[in-house]
Amino acid sequence: MKKIIRNNEYDTETAVLIKKHTVGYFGDPAGYEESLYQTPKGLFFVYASGGPESPYAVEKITCVSKAKADVWVAEH
Repeated sequence: MKKIIRNNEYDTETAVLIKKHTVGYFGDPAGYEESLYQTPKGLFFVYASGGPESPYAVEKITCVSKAKADVWVAEH
């Protein structure tokens, strides 16, 4: 998935995956995945997707700061 936010490109194809967090099991309608990425420019973002009953029924990219990325890694 690719999204432009404030003139910055966030693309799961070109960014480096740092860590993935999965809730549920494959095919679980309430299950979802959150993945933390770093762009080639050093920016961080969380890509999330999930089943139709999950908080991420629609794919989503959220920009995060380095500090929030560190907290996200520690919590997951």
